[in-house]
Amino acid sequence: MIEIKEDSVIVSTGFKNQYDLPFLWLRDNCQCDKCRILETQEKQFLLHTVPVDISPKHVEVKDENLLVIWPDDHESLIPLSKIKQSGVARYPERKKWIGNFVPEKYDWSKFLDDSDVSTDALRTFISFGAIILTNAPKESNSLELLSKRLGPIHETLFERIHNVSITGHVYNVAHTSKELPPHNDFASYKSQPSIQALHMLENECEGGNSIIVDGLEVIEDLRLENPGFFNTLSEFNVPFRQFDENNETYAEAPLIKCSSDGSIESFRFSNQLMQMIDPTRNGLKEFYKAYHDVSARVHQDKYRSTFRLDGGEVLIVASFRVLHAREEFIPNGKRHLQDAYFVYDNALNNSLL
Repeated sequence: MIEIKEDSVIVSTGFKNQYDLPFLWLRDNCQCDKCRILETQEKQFLLHTVPVDISPKHVEVKDENLLVIWPDDHESLIPLSKIKQSGVARYPERKKWIGNFVPEKYDWSKFLDDSDVSTDALRTFISFGAIILTNAPKESNSLELLSKRLGPIHETLFERIHNVSITGHVYNVAHTSKELPPHNDFASYKSQPSIQALHMLENECEGGNSIIVDGLEVIEDLRLENPGFFNTLSEFNVPFRQFDENNETYAEAPLIKCSSDGSIESFRFSNQLMQMIDPTRNGLKEFYKAYHDVSARVHQDKYRSTFRLDGGEVLIVASFRVLHAREEFIPNGKRHLQDAYFVYDNALNNSLL
């Protein structure tokens, strides 16, 4: 069950459950009251206070705990259940959109006031990257109320809550009746808003269906089918700019961002905000071939969902994954949408409640 190696302990706890635990890991994860703050369970032990080549005097399994005795006679007791639990995913897994995907709908009031409903909704949101709230108020600035479940609004240099209509402040194609191609907002920020809530107050116009695109699925397929293009889009910085008469936002970043283990963290895409790239840049030709490919994929039906967002409905999307768009509409009635941004980590952590 236990094997002591040169710098670690092998612990077997059952079928296929084997752990190679470095000595420093064992000392760092001591659960005793001296190494942790009793009231908060925060760690207070400082790893640098022991030698880097520390080695235990004795290790055994005792009453479903791993008991480690160190050269200074300090005893570390680590529950085996805690070691197993450390490898269990805390959040729902991302799921693919299947068939004619339409975001799951939840009642606005229940989402805000019923913790069971909100937890279910947020877990669905984490899995699919989009949900719709129905029966929402049709009063302006109602998105402020979502802070109860999504945390504080993530403000940008523009309006705290943006008004999208053809009669208001026009500084973006969204403020016209033209088709709005798939994108995520504020690619012109190095750190883009990670959740966008789009609240349709009134929608009496003909046309203008909402479109969402599973951007991460686009990129996963690109990596599988053309890894060279994927690598190019992960490494080549692209300039983006959004501005009006009072504000200027500008950022350069790759379209694809990956974590240290290679998993995709985000897809930055905005045809309308992308700026002219310096033609003397190395790799420009390779970038444009890759950009042509991914742009074509973004517009394929297999990755998109199309539906009408009616007055009193709120579409919430995970912006790092989901691109949103809109079909052209005929301005033959009232159409007023408000949107605001929130922080994905707050929704992620509230899904655990």
